Amino acid sequence: MSDRRLADADVAAFERDGYVFKRGLFDAGEVALMQRAIAEDAAIRENLVALLDAAGGSTELALWNHPGDDVFGAVARSERVVSAMQRLLGGEIYHYHSKLTMKAPKTGGAWNWHQDYGYWYQNGCLFPDLASAMIAIDPSTRENGCLQVVKGSHRLGRIEHLRVGGQTSADPERMDPILARLELLHCEMAPGDALFFHCNTLHASSPNTSDKPRNVLICCYNAASNDPYKEHHHPRYTKLTPLADDQVIRARIGRSDRDTAFYDPADDQTVTAGKKT
Repeated sequence: MSDRRLADADVAAFERDGYVFKRGLFDAGEVALMQRAIAEDAAIRENLVALLDAAGGSTELALWNHPGDDVFGAVARSERVVSAMQRLLGGEIYHYHSKLTMKAPKTGGAWNWHQDYGYWYQNGCLFPDLASAMIAIDPSTRENGCLQVVKGSHRLGRIEHLRVGGQTSADPERMDPILARLELLHCEMAPGDALFFHCNTLHASSPNTSDKPRNVLICCYNAASNDPYKEHHHPRYTKLTPLADDQVIRARIGRSDRDTAFYDPADDQTVTAGKKT
């Protein structure tokens, strides 16, 4: 396994590029436990939300605000992830939410170009002091719709987001010149690899045209100093106590509060300014 701690060079890469890979952050046994949880946890299947793209493809999403005592909560609270996020965001953080995004073979849909802060700004977060850790549970390849990022795009600041093809997306008028000037990277990852990326880093993904699934866990964090100024469907500051790394492999599948913990689209209060296209 690779060194689980971020090196100074990793932090510098994040600040320069808006993202940094940490290969092999979770080992094969931990990944297998996450794969079992997806297959065996009935609450996940019961709370999946299907998000459609413009072509009719579908990405399944299960999202929850607070990390529980199951394997996914243990991953989100693990010292290796929390300490990395504290370095990247410059101090105390809290768990903003986690989500499983699952693209089934042949039918998994696309995500338009967007910044997470394009959404989270609307939730009362005054500063872009948020970031995400995406952990590959399956191999993530170009063929099955791996994440794509625009290198250095976090330095553009927050871009206006509009409704495009049923999704909230970065203004298409700006995306063409951005893609002409900045480098696009396909984030191919092996199971257990992690990608840490800034909330203003532009990212997207293509449909899954392969015969393999593409499942990832994305754990999102906010700086404690960036406590939202208003109540929203994601939490305000909630103290986060890290877990020792060895607790991930010991974590259970399923958790006692699953029935009330999942995201319901009816509760989504995000308001997107601007016209529809």
